[in-house]
Amino acid sequence: MRKLHRMAALALGLALVATGCATKKYVGEEVGRVNERVGGVESQVEETQVRLKEHDEQIASTSRTAQEALDRAMAAGKLAEGKLLYETVLTDDKVKFGFNRKELSDEAKAELDSFASQLKAENRGVYIEIQGHTDAIGADTYNEKLGQERADAARFYLAKQGLPLHRMASISYGETAPVADNKSREGRSQNRRVALVVLQ
Repeated sequence: MRKLHRMAALALGLALVATGCATKKYVGEEVGRVNERVGGVESQVEETQVRLKEHDEQIASTSRTAQEALDRAMAAGKLAEGKLLYETVLTDDKVKFGFNRKELSDEAKAELDSFASQLKAENRGVYIEIQGHTDAIGADTYNEKLGQERADAARFYLAKQGLPLHRMASISYGETAPVADNKSREGRSQNRRVALVVLQ
């Protein structure tokens, strides 16, 4: 009988040891899976932080050029109230300013039609500064000229839609006010843009 008890106790002990090993193995596998998930989440957080930083830089740059437009318009006595109403940016993803191109695409014209319709519906005495921008490929002087041609193309198109020319001005920033990194194709695409700054 004692022998039987010893054998049962031994079997029970072996079972507990085996269970303990299995449990350790299971816990080890689960910890490995959790670590993988944590690593993935950390990577996503880092990517999100990079995107937020780029977004903040883009907003800061856009706000700077809008503020400069307000300062120029106030100095020229063009504004009744001296305030920035809003800013609309026409970029490659919307209007397809091709590399080295100044012509307005059909998408750009549609965006400008919508912009003009909104201004006419609001019926406010606004002043619009149209800013042309380029990517950093090419000489500074060439980009300055190309930015001006893009801004002028938008200004004359808006005039055809019924907005008075004397209430609009166009200016070129060339490559000097990027909103994205010029080292990537996507960044250069974002930098080829026209900004419409609406002031009152």
